[in-house]
Amino acid sequence: MERSPVSSHLREQARILKALAHPGRLRILQELAEGERCVCDLAALLGVRVPTASRHLALLREAGIVEDEKRGAQVFYRLRTPCVLNFFECVAAVQESREETRRRARKRNRNSGSVRGRA
Repeated sequence: MERSPVSSHLREQARILKALAHPGRLRILQELAEGERCVCDLAALLGVRVPTASRHLALLREAGIVEDEKRGAQVFYRLRTPCVLNFFECVAAVQESREETRRRARKRNRNSGSVRGRA
């Protein structure tokens, strides 16, 4: 069976998702949902050094998720595409679905164990 090549559109989507694939960057997005923040504030909130926060923000900026504005010596960031916050709702729905599947499996295992115990 011949595989079709991955389109550049899908590669770009994967690059954007990869930029989101870090707890620190997700935390940054949660903070930016409240409004713009300077790098120094974001670094303090994350408990990391400013260069580390800057690297995370650079990845998010390159992916088109945030934008920056230099004011004097400080750089402020804000969400470029606030709709990215819908991603959190989608991920929460996936998490809940997985958790429900696990609960059903545990219940099934408990029930099958009690049936075997009676035999």
